[in-house]
Amino acid sequence: MAVHEVSSGPQNKPYAPITVLLTVPTKRSSELNLVRPLKNMISTLYHSSDNHEDYSDALNELNRLRSQALLKASDKYTYSIEGISNYYDQITSLESKIPPIDVMMHFKWKDAFNKSGTFFANGRHSLTMPTLDYERVCILFNIAAHESALAAAQILDTDEGLKTAVRFLQQSAGKFLHLKTTAMNVIQQDPTPDLIPDMLAMLSSLMVAQAQEMIGLKANLDKMKYQSIAKIYAQGEELYTETIKLLERDSVSVSLEKEWPATIYAKQILMHGIAQYYQSMVCKNNKHIGEQIARLNIANSCIKTAQERCNRLFYASILNKVVQELNDAKKDNDFIYHERIPEVKDLDAIPKAVVAKPTPVPARLTDNFKDLFEDLVPISVQQALTAYDVRKTELVNAEIGKLRESTQILNGCLASLNLPAALEDVKGVGIPQSLIEKSNSIRMSGGITKLETMIKELPELLKRNEEIINESERMLNEEQASDEQLEVQFKEKWNRSKSSTLTQVFRVNISKYREIIQNATLADKMIHEKFETHKRAFYLLTEGQEAIQNILPAGSNSGVNFANSTAADKLKHLMEEVEVLKTERDVIETELKCATTDMKSKFLNALSEEGSIHEANLSTESLDQSYGHLKAQVRDSLARQETLLSNIQVVNTEFCKEKRSGGQREVLFKDLASGYDVFNDLQNNLIEGTKFYNDLTEILIAAQNKISDFCFARKTEKDELLKTITSNLSKEKPVSIPTGPMTSQLQEMSAASGLSSTMSAQLPYPMQPQGMPLPYTLPRTGPYTYAPPMPTVYNPYATLHNYQPQVYQNYPIAGQPGQYPPQYPPQYPPQNQQHPPW
Repeated sequence: MAVHEVSSGPQNKPYAPITVLLTVPTKRSSELNLVRPLKNMISTLYHSSDNHEDYSDALNELNRLRSQALLKASDKYTYSIEGISNYYDQITSLESKIPPIDVMMHFKWKDAFNKSGTFFANGRHSLTMPTLDYERVCILFNIAAHESALAAAQILDTDEGLKTAVRFLQQSAGKFLHLKTTAMNVIQQDPTPDLIPDMLAMLSSLMVAQAQEMIGLKANLDKMKYQSIAKIYAQGEELYTETIKLLERDSVSVSLEKEWPATIYAKQILMHGIAQYYQSMVCKNNKHIGEQIARLNIANSCIKTAQERCNRLFYASILNKVVQELNDAKKDNDFIYHERIPEVKDLDAIPKAVVAKPTPVPARLTDNFKDLFEDLVPISVQQALTAYDVRKTELVNAEIGKLRESTQILNGCLASLNLPAALEDVKGVGIPQSLIEKSNSIRMSGGITKLETMIKELPELLKRNEEIINESERMLNEEQASDEQLEVQFKEKWNRSKSSTLTQVFRVNISKYREIIQNATLADKMIHEKFETHKRAFYLLTEGQEAIQNILPAGSNSGVNFANSTAADKLKHLMEEVEVLKTERDVIETELKCATTDMKSKFLNALSEEGSIHEANLSTESLDQSYGHLKAQVRDSLARQETLLSNIQVVNTEFCKEKRSGGQREVLFKDLASGYDVFNDLQNNLIEGTKFYNDLTEILIAAQNKISDFCFARKTEKDELLKTITSNLSKEKPVSIPTGPMTSQLQEMSAASGLSSTMSAQLPYPMQPQGMPLPYTLPRTGPYTYAPPMPTVYNPYATLHNYQPQVYQNYPIAGQPGQYPPQYPPQYPPQNQQHPPW
């Protein structure tokens, strides 16, 4: 802390007051590279959007601004705050666009009043937190401290110098007052002594008192009326009195050097003395000589006492003036007026003029602010976009599910009726052309071998995700075990937040991920069961016509002239309608997946025009506009299928009367037709399921990195607190620190990248996922809270959960109850979870 003596001018002025301005020391921090972690976070947050800008230049500039801010914070002769204010505005803007709780850069700031690093009984001498809002709080403190120094650096014999000093002091007071109400909401644990509310309130009060004092100097320079100047200094005395009350609190006084209380006590007495002097001049003008002498006696005593208390010549010129006026007044009263000198208690209190006030902190501290990250959207817009994506995904999944379920019903019904193969098996020999085409299609796609290979990959993909979850949980368990052991060891001295509280959200998220894994495991089981049920059909279709022909029973001609069969013609026409219906559904599904809306612009416009985003209303309106016609097409398609299946049932009954039953031959054709449909379903399910597992791996790794960063931050905090505690205990008696369950792996974790190369080598998958959106929310209940992202593509396993092998002859037809295909189950996650599993 610094005490600056300032003079208002040469001694030939009416008086040349020499005063003292107390300036607040700045907090100190160490260099920290912001580029890599912020670049990774921005890339992770925005890679899935239409924003592909490289922010390397902006991040390098932000890093330069921080280095400049730290340099100026350590240079007591440099008082330019433009750069540090620009840095503050940049991180404030950036904080609104990325989750500050997930930055996980370890910002360490030391107590401004503890230059030696000595451990204070009332708090720590430094604090490290991995959040951007903590950095913002410390930077704002330094800006306020710089402004107090800038005020002291002004030349106070000029009107401009005094006005500038008052402006800086009021701005400084406003920032300290702002921190008093906001700092603890950010820190949420024991702060350094300079950031406790009592200290910040005292600093704010002190800055206002000093600003009031400077206004008094300006009033004298402007030769205002004595009565007005007296009121200004009377208010100055009141402000210094309030400062003293705050200063005398134990949480404040223990951190300050002894020069601060001495100076502030002296200032309080001094303001009273100067106010009495100017009020005495009012009495002189009014010919109240007795009261004038009484007030001059008080002024003389107060100013001398103030000078003695801090061993400085405060307002030496005005003291000379007081002595001269007192001698003259006594002489005049003794020879001319003979007025009685009133007692001090009989004097009227001097009215007060409140002039100096804390200046509220503006939204931007710098003029012509240019946002380095203006293209990044605010978090509120990100959250609205995420909520919209969830709504859109639910709608798209529901409509696609209706189409796919209906198509499965349609295929199952046709397979049970041996259509269209029955129309092609005219002579009862050979293989129907439709089955030949289906066999060729399966062979070209890899056949049963391809399915088996993909199915065999599922357990490995599942195991990989389970290992990541287990490793994440292990790190949390070890960190918590270490914290609890040290808490038992040091009891009340271990005064940091409990791990069990800070990791609660992490553990809830891990539980949700385990539920997703469990759900996927059930889906994998259904895949296996369905594969085994239709394995024989897959094999025959893969082997081709020769294999099918070898086991195909011979049939006899039905004796029906299909050329003249009305039922056969109708069935052929209905089969053509079936193919048209399936083609239309493929087009609808593609349109459902590809439909887009520029919701970013809508949300940004709503935010700028109304100041808030009504996400539900905007999303509902946009979804109706984008998907309303597609939903209508889905409803129409489902209705047409009901009619089509009813017609097929009627016509097929008539057709069956015209031909003989195909016996075992027809049963085989039904199995093969059904096998073809199931093969295509399984192939699509396995492709999308494999993508789900890979996407989930990237998300789990991102979550694991956050947990690793959290554990590293806690380890850094733990080591610092251990060092402080053991340093103080060593002065009393030797102390041994138990070896906690923290493993060497935690020591190897890097704060910038989440996990080190050592940890990466233990896992056969990338540590920095690319290509997956990571939506966030900001429940400000703790410094380490985030919501888990989930894969959001269509659920390929949704129709498998209730799958049961069926006898194909028992397929239900339209309008009749039946068990196959299974009903589309409710999507995972449950209603309290926003995202489907894939």
